[in-house]
Amino acid sequence: MTPSLMNILKDNTLTGDNYVTWKRKIGLLLQSEKHKFVLTTPKPPAPNNESSIMYRDEYEKWKTSDDMAKCYIMATISDVLQQQHEGMESAADIMMSLEEMFAMKPRTTKREAVTAFMNLRMKPGQAVKDHMMKVIAHLNIAELHGAEIDGETKIDMVVNSLSDSFDQFKLDYTLNKKEYTLQGLMQDVQSAEKILVKGKGQEIHMVGKVATVKARQKVKKQQKEKQLGPTKKETKKVTKIKGKCFLCGEKGHWKINCPKSQNKKEEGNVNYLETCFLVDSTDSWIIDSGATNHVCYSLQGFQERRRLSKNEINLRLGNGTLVSASAVGDIRVYLDSRRHLDLIDVYYVPQFKRNLISVSCLNKFGYSVTFNKVFIISKNDKIICQDETYLWHLRLGHINLNRIKRLVSDGPLSDLNVDDLPTCESCLEGKMTKRSFSAKGARATECLGLIHTDVCGPMSIQARGGYEYFITFTDDYSRFGYVYLMRHKSDAFDMFKAFKAEVENQLEKHIKILRSDRGGEYLSGEFQQYLIDNGIVSQFSALGTLQQNGVAERRNITLLDMVRFMFMLSYSTLPISFWGYALQTAIYILNDVPSKSVPKTPHELWTGRKPSLQHLRIFGCPAHVLKGKTEKMESRSETCIFVGYPKETKGYYFYSPSDLKVFVSTNAKFLEKDYMNDFVPRSRIVMNEMSGDIIP
Repeated sequence: MTPSLMNILKDNTLTGDNYVTWKRKIGLLLQSEKHKFVLTTPKPPAPNNESSIMYRDEYEKWKTSDDMAKCYIMATISDVLQQQHEGMESAADIMMSLEEMFAMKPRTTKREAVTAFMNLRMKPGQAVKDHMMKVIAHLNIAELHGAEIDGETKIDMVVNSLSDSFDQFKLDYTLNKKEYTLQGLMQDVQSAEKILVKGKGQEIHMVGKVATVKARQKVKKQQKEKQLGPTKKETKKVTKIKGKCFLCGEKGHWKINCPKSQNKKEEGNVNYLETCFLVDSTDSWIIDSGATNHVCYSLQGFQERRRLSKNEINLRLGNGTLVSASAVGDIRVYLDSRRHLDLIDVYYVPQFKRNLISVSCLNKFGYSVTFNKVFIISKNDKIICQDETYLWHLRLGHINLNRIKRLVSDGPLSDLNVDDLPTCESCLEGKMTKRSFSAKGARATECLGLIHTDVCGPMSIQARGGYEYFITFTDDYSRFGYVYLMRHKSDAFDMFKAFKAEVENQLEKHIKILRSDRGGEYLSGEFQQYLIDNGIVSQFSALGTLQQNGVAERRNITLLDMVRFMFMLSYSTLPISFWGYALQTAIYILNDVPSKSVPKTPHELWTGRKPSLQHLRIFGCPAHVLKGKTEKMESRSETCIFVGYPKETKGYYFYSPSDLKVFVSTNAKFLEKDYMNDFVPRSRIVMNEMSGDIIP
């Protein structure tokens, strides 16, 4: 075996991730040694006494080549893999085993190879030749797995992968539409790299030289003035030019010899755009209330652009320097909220240090920008960026600002700075006229002294699990509430018995009064006899006077409003049949937030402990949830939708759109901040009924 083949064996050990590259190289090695045929040719039967000499020679040839192929394969895999495969009979068996272990499905492999090629970017300081070779290698891998990329697209993707220092090259390529091969592109990019390095060195040298000379002159002048003081001649001179220049407003010269006057003569008739500051370079965009135009220093992100002639558009920097814009066009800026800003007429200036977004330009196109501790950008009342107050407004089921302020003052949200609440489109769309319940009866003085109850339904859309009704129970003293889903209205009696058993056991007290309307579910003989047997007084509202059962009526209206708001903001793939989960989430939230009717939160009055709100999330927001068991090459998480808080265990309810199941998990990363503004309000939706088992 030649030394070059020895190097291949040494430098290409199979570890798993490099299977595709290893398979190609081991194939080349076996082919060069004339042993590759054993991978596709079945092992012949062993010769016997009657076999011909030719057959014996063929068998020995196959056996020798197979032994050599096994040696090469075993020598190029890791020690762990050697131990697993050393007992296998043939090289073909070993290769088949490795294929099953490390080879991905063709579609997955092709997708990952193309993704790796598309995401490749030139690193700062990297030689362009090294980068191009790496790009070509990734391209070859993608094509090896079946990816079909036409020549023009290849060149576009390679050019796009170059670093920002090649922006001028990218601009020339885009505007001139020059046709390239990969070899020709590499030559031109390497030439551009040489010019870039040479020009950068000269520029740095010149700037350093000028700065040094000016600094030395300034120091010498200051030292001389300190030693000698002003002479008579100098005093006279100062007196002669006392006052300000009428052109620039500075002291020390007249308009006739103003440096800015000289600059303007050289500049000629051009359009000037004043910008407000000059800062260090980053990839961020700065919202600038003083800039009159959008400006960027990179060509990345331009959707359409036009090249500008020299001095067609000049911009003055904060330090007074004039620079010329090289191009103008439109840019789409993608925000963390998964929305985007379309910036019109953005000027490309490589000398700039940061990308600027002009507030005045945004205003021209209908945007509104508000600066505070955080800034808010909105268009047509759709907010793009907002503060933590709005986030908690969504997490808490769209409660009003006064309730949030009470949570801040009482402690659960003490770290939240509350100033104002932006207009919530879901609240405006979902508001409805509410009944006025002005009459107030005598209040209970302890928990379970009086329970308000009401049945709501049937709903127009059946909830998951076949539920069409729900019943609420609200404690008068604490305003702590329970809600139960029901398939039939007649289930109200069973729900009350379950409620009674739970709360009396938890609080070690007994229900004294049950107040309801005159619904048939409450008037049944069985229900009334049960109340009598347990010493519970049954109170009914008078005919036509819903006010007498106002607490229960208001509770149902509030719950339905919250459910409506939640679905207006929920993830677009969440069916309306999940209203049951939204209802359970709404009562969970109401128990933890302040009410005008009680001095503390219902949770604190019911349990004696202040509620914790830090685990709350926006109903319907997407989340990356860790899977329980996965294959080696599969993604370890999936995107699901948050649909509530389980009562029986810690964690969250998640809905998986892929298998239409609801499950509980504690391992999830919520995407609420990125997502909470990326929605279209759903004021009227017709959703097909989703079938499936509901988690109890």
